[in-house]
Amino acid sequence: MAGQLIIPQHVGFIIDGNRRWARQHHKKYPWLGHRAGAEALDKTLENCMKLGIPQVSVYMLSTENLNREPKEVEELFNLYSEYLNKWESGEGGLLDKYEVHVRFAGDLGKLPPKLREVSEKIMRKTAKYQRRFLNLMIAYGGQFELMEVMKKIAAKALETGRIEVTPKDIEANLMVPVPLDLVVRTGGASRLSNFMLWQASYAEFYFTKKLWPDFDNAELLKAVRWFSGVKRNFGK
Repeated sequence: MAGQLIIPQHVGFIIDGNRRWARQHHKKYPWLGHRAGAEALDKTLENCMKLGIPQVSVYMLSTENLNREPKEVEELFNLYSEYLNKWESGEGGLLDKYEVHVRFAGDLGKLPPKLREVSEKIMRKTAKYQRRFLNLMIAYGGQFELMEVMKKIAAKALETGRIEVTPKDIEANLMVPVPLDLVVRTGGASRLSNFMLWQASYAEFYFTKKLWPDFDNAELLKAVRWFSGVKRNFGK
């Protein structure tokens, strides 16, 4: 089946709808929707690997999400720590099986110590892999990323006296320096929500009403089939 498709080289997922899923399923707490979303993420990543998508970026937690109810943010951090510890221990074998290099992008200093620690362990452990890449965007915002880029370029300009800035200068300093081909957003909304602003400049956007915990392989294939039928002009 994959041979009949045009496989995007870099897919970004804006995972939306966990809390609404929890309400629809009469869950007592919103973070139970996030737990269902984590299970959907495991399955989706496996399906992406099977399709042969070489790079996946997942919008796990935005800079704005950090302003949610403290208890919900705490439960999110606990959930991330639990799942990342499972990955770090090799349980499930996804990262080793598909030789996935994991990178974390965002304002990582805002994460609790135990979450930063396991994130660093996973990055070190998977750094040897160069076949596939998984970018986990956590405490991340596209505006934050571009501001960090500007700071680096400004510091270098002060040091060298060179003021000219090119697109290559910006790309070289991005947290994820690879352009997106396809952005998939669940939950029914059709907006970018501060996700990878530079990388998404010429991406194709697939919006689905499915809430993230209900996102499955059939919907992933639907998105890739849709992408396969799009004529990409890149502004030309």
